[in-house]
Amino acid sequence: MPQSDFATFTELLRTRTAELADQDVHIHLRDTRGGVRAEHLTYGELDRAARRIAACLQQYDVARKPVLLLYSSTVEFLKAFAGCLYAGGIAVPAPMPGEAGHGKRLNRTSAVLKDSGATVVLTETTGAPEVALWLARSNRQDAACVVTDASGTADPADFRPVAARPDDLAFLQYTSGSVSEPRGVMVSHRNLLANQESLRTVLRTTGEDVFGSWLPHFHDMGLVAHLLHPVWLGSHGVQMSPLSFIKRPVRWLQAIDEYGVTVGGGPNFCFDLCVRRVTDEQVASLDLSRWRLVINGAEPVRADSLRAFADRFAPAGLRPEALYPSYGLAEATLVVSGGTPGTPHTERLFDQAELERDRVAGAVAGRAARTLVGCGRPVGLDVRIVDPVTHHELRPGSVGEIWVRGASVARGYWKRPTESVRVFRATLNNEESNFLRTGDLGLLDDGELFVTGRLKEVVIINGRNVYPQDLEGAVRSVSPALTFGTGAAFSVEADREQLVLVQEIRLAGVTDEGLRSVAQRIQELIGKEFDIPAGNVLLVRPGTVRRTTSGKIQRTAMRELFLQGVLRGEYEVLTPDVRALVRADDELLGEDLLRPEPVEGVRPW
Repeated sequence: MPQSDFATFTELLRTRTAELADQDVHIHLRDTRGGVRAEHLTYGELDRAARRIAACLQQYDVARKPVLLLYSSTVEFLKAFAGCLYAGGIAVPAPMPGEAGHGKRLNRTSAVLKDSGATVVLTETTGAPEVALWLARSNRQDAACVVTDASGTADPADFRPVAARPDDLAFLQYTSGSVSEPRGVMVSHRNLLANQESLRTVLRTTGEDVFGSWLPHFHDMGLVAHLLHPVWLGSHGVQMSPLSFIKRPVRWLQAIDEYGVTVGGGPNFCFDLCVRRVTDEQVASLDLSRWRLVINGAEPVRADSLRAFADRFAPAGLRPEALYPSYGLAEATLVVSGGTPGTPHTERLFDQAELERDRVAGAVAGRAARTLVGCGRPVGLDVRIVDPVTHHELRPGSVGEIWVRGASVARGYWKRPTESVRVFRATLNNEESNFLRTGDLGLLDDGELFVTGRLKEVVIINGRNVYPQDLEGAVRSVSPALTFGTGAAFSVEADREQLVLVQEIRLAGVTDEGLRSVAQRIQELIGKEFDIPAGNVLLVRPGTVRRTTSGKIQRTAMRELFLQGVLRGEYEVLTPDVRALVRADDELLGEDLLRPEPVEGVRPW
């Protein structure tokens, strides 16, 4: 049946599992001591497991109620997700809570449990002990913990079909929390089906495509594009764990080669990681000629990352036109815009000073320029560029907040009615309603969308809007010791708005004098290239800068840690006003923890 004939994703899923019972729907590549082991799941196996899990869930009366899904295996997760749909429950994908001591993951999962109000938690045998311990420590002994891959869970024959409606919720997609606490985006069956159609339209996917990813199943791009879109098409996907990818990025590329993956991608940082960590010998062993869409999304797309990836893997048969920048967000289910498959992506040079004043102008010789990567044209959605203060649409040639309207836009945030109205029901020009405020800044140039940054993260210095990702990217060129590190740029209010840059540095073989020199060069570069003060630089150990599960830099979280006095550098340069703001306790205690003095020769601001 054509996809348009289905009212809910559950209907589509049940039809696919009947039509394609003997075909693979998913392959999970699990790391074992003996090497990588492929776990295959067929459509028929998925249906039987979903009916068994749904029969179990129906004993807990989960219809239209949240069910938390905690899995490491995407095979077991997909079974549980389908079981939730069959039972009429609302699936809530989340990361495993992790072992005691890994507070970041533990806190995130605990926040999802608390916010969703789920009383049933699904997991697998390998994760059951830590999930049970986590529930006990969270004082949630009332929550039922169901191990879905254990024998005797329920009988598939006991499953009673549930009549779902298009506007029923299919799942809650918890945001990554890069600028705030996680919020549950309410995605209905109607939203999901509409965005699946948008994905097919923009990517030109068919049942012949094979998908390959390492993104976690609780990430919107991982779930909607790499796990559910193959089901919608009647195709299949190949998945490895994020940890496996981070440890050895070549494994992802080897899987793309071995399984003939045609569509797959991730955030910008993963392409940088592949460029740095894959050796010449490994490149020579790869065949990436069948990879037709290398999707780059979920964080700002950098032109130099695209070029470096294309150059690095051209010997493996990767075509430059396969690189595919896109834009999307969980609040719109996933995809908002994308390019034309098989054609080169767009890059534009804009005058940097004009962009900082929210205006669009082409680059001029002799003036600083910024390269922006086009994220294609909107598909199935109405996209406008809006003044975030007046809520009026801006003229062409302006930078503003990206507003979106259409069937893919989700219902709102779970149990947050006031915030849902503000974010999902915005009114444009005092007349057009029901727009989603994305919180992203961008511009439309000849119909193509260019994303410039996050509204909440823009650094405003001397009346200019400076994009933190530009600063972070620029300073990495200062020293080889910074090449593999992450940076976070943000502003704080002291005597005036001041820039703070936190930059990871590889400390091996770097002396105190070397740290001093790196800090000085960072200040000089920012002053020269951006013409703004850089009085506050913290050089920190690798792993200090917080990132979300998808790799987004958590600048707001880093700013809070800095203001609390928790974030400290191996080497710091702070202006007197900022030092008084964040190191007041040190002065009260008579402790001089700030070894470096202001760097000589740096322009005073």
